[in-house]
Amino acid sequence: MSLTGLFLIIFLVGHVTGNLQLFINDDGQAFNIYAKFMTTNPAVKILSYVTYIAIIGHVVYSIITTLANKKARPIGYQTSRASTNSAWTSRNMGVLGTIVLIFLVVHLQGFWYEMHWGNLPVVQYDGEEYKDLYSIVKFAFAEPLLVLLYVVAMVFLGLHLSHGFASAFQTLGLNHKKYTPAIVFLGRVFSVVVPALFASMPIYLYISSLN
Repeated sequence: MSLTGLFLIIFLVGHVTGNLQLFINDDGQAFNIYAKFMTTNPAVKILSYVTYIAIIGHVVYSIITTLANKKARPIGYQTSRASTNSAWTSRNMGVLGTIVLIFLVVHLQGFWYEMHWGNLPVVQYDGEEYKDLYSIVKFAFAEPLLVLLYVVAMVFLGLHLSHGFASAFQTLGLNHKKYTPAIVFLGRVFSVVVPALFASMPIYLYISSLN
């Protein structure tokens, strides 16, 4: 779980960086060129398959870990002080992860599937054809309920990352009294900045659609 989690954290950095093309005011040209590169470049395709495997592996291992924990202690403690002994996020990682997974399925169906197999309009830049994924994204985020869904989902992603980031390093035994505080701090910053950037994209496109 730690290895797949850390890989997916790296993926999030790349994904949010690429999607920043949505903020460029060029009628989607930069984003469409980026989208085509991400779906046609052989190296990126291989990396995509690794990402799919990492997502599946992360989910499978989380289920295995949860079942193993329940099997190890089929009867709960008579007196529990979980709220004082652990953070809320650490006790609810399964719930947070499930919500993020549901969102991911919705996200993939709405954009990833459409990019690969949907009937997207086509635009031309310098005589070369590109699928106009930008128009689909822009149309989708003109709907306030969908924007709200994405923003709420990013809140849950942030909560999941706030514990998962540092926990991954701890599980791998990368603890050190000198470096662990820095890792925890970096995890907290990451869990705010990256989801906030993702959430800002639908908000920006929605505001743009009002003009």
